[in-house]
Amino acid sequence: MRQKHSSKMKKVLLFAMILIAVNTEISMAQKVEVITSNKLGWHQIGKTTVDFKSDRDVIMILGYNRFSSIKFKVSEAPIELLDLEVYYEMGEKDDIKIQSSIKSNGESRIIDLNGSRKVTKVIFIYKTLKNRNDKKAKVELWGLNAPEEKL
Repeated sequence: MRQKHSSKMKKVLLFAMILIAVNTEISMAQKVEVITSNKLGWHQIGKTTVDFKSDRDVIMILGYNRFSSIKFKVSEAPIELLDLEVYYEMGEKDDIKIQSSIKSNGESRIIDLNGSRKVTKVIFIYKTLKNRNDKKAKVELWGLNAPEEKL
């Protein structure tokens, strides 16, 4: 009986260790943001710091996530925004080529999302441009909260 209990504990401990390792890997690779306001208008969805080499960030979006447009605000240093992938509730994806520099304390153009849709994830690829102070850029992702469409 004691050996059975010990074997079960080892399995539970192994499962817990695997779960912790997987969660650690996921949390390092992506950020999860929960939007708590359903008011119309622009809302900050998430933010990150850009490295000096090419970088890729994933922002998972939960809660009130129906947006018609998105944009980026940049501070501390300029960036080059290369590519953008926007994922929607039903697994659909838009791949948007940006290839644009954004100055420090500047904004990207407004990126329309072809209607009011539930956004589940945004992946953006960018890099900090060289600057005098070797500062890393801070980037905020903003979404235009849109009303739900009537069926």
